Amino acid sequence: MPRFDIELSPVDHITADAIGPKGKRVFYIQGTQEHQIVTLIAEKFQIQALSIAIEQFLGEIATRFPELSELSGEYQKDIMQIIPPVDPLCRLADIGIGYDIENDRAVLIIHELLPENLETLDDDPAEEPGTVRFSCTRAQLEALGLWGKEVAERGRPICTQCGQPEEPEGHFCVKKNGGHKHN
Repeated sequence: MPRFDIELSPVDHITADAIGPKGKRVFYIQGTQEHQIVTLIAEKFQIQALSIAIEQFLGEIATRFPELSELSGEYQKDIMQIIPPVDPLCRLADIGIGYDIENDRAVLIIHELLPENLETLDDDPAEEPGTVRFSCTRAQLEALGLWGKEVAERGRPICTQCGQPEEPEGHFCVKKNGGHKHN
């Protein structure tokens, strides 16, 4: 039995966001339904991967179901921020995306990342990872993907030589000048 099983269907709001200074930001995915707010901690790469997956998923849905209305590719940035208070339920391990054709809804299925000490308790079914499902419109999913991409890109600039993030105080690049720090 999972530690928790939460379903918000349909969500009123779904977003990804980051809080904190560049280089120290914490990323989140959040869904709300009426007065219930479910916030999960994510990694930057998970937000980036989700944004790419959403774009591909929506393209596949449009191809498989051409009778569906087209999405606009527009969203309101002013409503995409995370809703306080930020009280994360857990850290997420993985995200899946499904589609309910009858209701024209996308479903994000998110599994909890268990602490290492719980992952070894294979013989205890009560310690299965928790699951959260967010059911949303295709337009909400598209907005989540576009906003998530924008949030992830707001971080530190990436060095064009070594591919590592550059720090505000300078960058130690192993591919430039024999590894010297430069600004």
